[in-house]
This record gives sequence, C-alpha cells and structure tokens, in this order.
Amino acid sequence: MTAPTPPDSTLVHPFTVSIPDAEIDDLRLRLARTRWPDPETVDDWSQGVRVANARSLVDYWEHRYDWRRFESELNRFPQFLTEIDGLDIHFLHVRSKNPHAMPLILTHGWPGSIVEFLKLIGPLTDPVSFGGDAADSFDVVVPSLPGFGFSQKPTETGWTVSRIAGAWVELMKRLGYPSWAAQGGDWGAVVTTALGAMQPEGLLGIHLNTQYAFPAQIPDALSPEQRYAVETVALYTGDLGGSSHLQGTKPETVGFALADSPAGQAAWIYEKFQSKTDNHGLAEDALSIDDMLDAISLYWFTNSAASSGRIYWENKSATLVGPKLTLPVAVTVFPRDIPRLPRSWIEDTYSNLIHYGEADKGGHFAALEQPEILVSEIRTGLRPLRSGRRSTRPSRSTGDVPTLPHR
Repeated sequence: MTAPTPPDSTLVHPFTVSIPDAEIDDLRLRLARTRWPDPETVDDWSQGVRVANARSLVDYWEHRYDWRRFESELNRFPQFLTEIDGLDIHFLHVRSKNPHAMPLILTHGWPGSIVEFLKLIGPLTDPVSFGGDAADSFDVVVPSLPGFGFSQKPTETGWTVSRIAGAWVELMKRLGYPSWAAQGGDWGAVVTTALGAMQPEGLLGIHLNTQYAFPAQIPDALSPEQRYAVETVALYTGDLGGSSHLQGTKPETVGFALADSPAGQAAWIYEKFQSKTDNHGLAEDALSIDDMLDAISLYWFTNSAASSGRIYWENKSATLVGPKLTLPVAVTVFPRDIPRLPRSWIEDTYSNLIHYGEADKGGHFAALEQPEILVSEIRTGLRPLRSGRRSTRPSRSTGDVPTLPHR
C-alpha cells in the first residue's frame, strides 16, 4: 500500500461526543412516564414487539443503562467532522501502526450505526494483538451515513446511495488514500455496491455481507437454495417489511412518534434485532442489552429517526437486483440473514468473485452479532487485493475463527 497523504487540517476537524446531562435526565423522565399500549392478542411476535419484552428493555434503559460508559468508549476512537457536498460527515478514523495497512471504509445500514463496527476496529487495525497477522492490517474509516448519528441531517432531497458513494470517494481522497477497499451490510452494502458500480479511481475491491444479486427475472425452476432466497425475500418484503414500507413512503409521519417517545424508538429498533438476528427466540440471545441500547440511544440522542428513515424514501426505487460488478468482490453469507442468496446468483452477478465465505452462525447484523467471524472474513476476503492479484477462483471459508475478546 502507498502511504497516505496527510489530510488537510482545514477540512477535517476533530469531534468529541458529549451529550448534556439535561438530555440524559430528560430521557429517564420520558421513560418513567411511558404510556404503554394494550398487550398483544397473540402469544408470539407476529403483531410486533411484545409489551412484556418492551417493558423489560425500557426498565433497563431507565434504571441500569449507562450512556456515559458508551460515550467514553466511543471517544477512545479518533472522530472527525468534514463537510462534503454541503453536509458535515461524522466519521471514525483509526490508523494501523503498520505503514503498509490497507485503507478500508466500513458503511453501516439501518437501524445500524457506527456502533456495530466498534468491536471490529481493534482486530482490523492491530491484528497481532488479536492473534492475527500484521500483513492483514487495515486503516479503518467508519462514517455515519447522512442523517444518521452525528452526521448532519440533509435539508434537501437527493441523498441517494450513489450520492453517498460519491461522498465516500471524496472522503477517502481527502484522507490522503490513493487506494482503498470498502465493506458494508444492509444499506451499507447498497452504498458499497454503488461504489463497486462506479469503480472510482483508487477503489481496489469490496466486501459485502449483504448481497444484492437477485436475477432480474426469477427462473421458473429453482434449486432448494434459490427457493429459500425467494421465500426469505417474500418474508423481508411481507411480514418483516412494515418499517421499510413506512419509511419508504412516510418517514416524517413516523418520525413524530419516534422523536417524542424513547419507548417508541426503542421498540422500533428492538423489533429488527428480534426478527433479523440469529437468535433462539429473543434478540437477547444474539445481542447484549447494552449493545442494543447503545444503538438505540445513539438514534435517540441525535434525534435521527426521521432523517435516517428517509434513506428508504430517497431510494424507494431500489431493488434487490443489484448491478453486475466487474471489480474484485468478496462476499460472506450469514445463515440467518434475511434475505439469504444462493451462491449461483452471487457468482452470476459478481464476475470477479475473489472470495466466497459461508459463516456457520449469524444473521443480518453480522458486525454486532459475530464480530470475530466478520473480521476473519474481511481479512481473508480482501487479502488478494494486497498484492494486486486477481484470482479467477474465489477462496472459500466456513467462518471458523479464533475467539476475540468482547467488550
């Protein structure tokens, strides 16, 4: 890798998270005064979040959750703001001690945030300390999508995934990286796929843990894996698609409720953790309560329910049929992802597939659920790019990796 050019200090400014005590006190008062809906009339989650589970989560948020703990953890990472295309973009930027580290931009989705990547930063930037090889070092850049977290909220329309991808190109250029790679899942994968389609100068290749590779026309005869993909996309657009439909049509309407009620904001995100993680009946099987509330609290304190939801509205014409990509692409398929695509469709869409990995566990929120597996897959998947090799036969892995420490 070529050493980066130091960023222009007049364009990139340090940032520190500091939520006023008054806002934390206000949150607890609002939680204490929650007006609860009547309980569901079913004994499962088919009507949405169960009242008993929501009460338990909110009680923890009010009485035991420590925002300052998370704030301190976040502030241990170098954070910055820089204005791109009229918006202040917030990002984490952690350089490896290895001067030959590969620059990598990680993009989150909804209801994701920079929270989901925090456990990946140490192993990616300093692999030796986590049982890895120094040759797999990365410089890591983790931006908040426009309207998400501490990035500025757009005040005009037009922030499509292509525009976001263009902003990421400018960000990496501004940080002085002549060559770099990109990774993402959910909307982060849509942005990363858009980067792959653009093939900007310097982009070496991408890694996706969500693949947008459905064929434009579903064949009549389907293999079992292809049929499963069709069934999971039907679930994604059907019973699990309420938030996508509402945010794609009326994000501002739901924004009133979520901006005013922290219990409502919690339930809105909690339902996604429940329905799209690799759990045994409860989201808490896959994610810690603190991890979920870190993510929920970030949405609450930045009042970003409406502004983040608009990514669906801005891109409502987007489909699961992704563009055919010719640059190097590495993918990892997680078993409980929704939807989950078959290898045949992935290979048809990514002609230069340099790595295909199947994790043995994990769902849609791979970075939060299985950080060790995702770290290993990113290292393996992007390794061919380091020497400029272009393999015509993808590597393959099954997600068996050494355990890394959790926070």
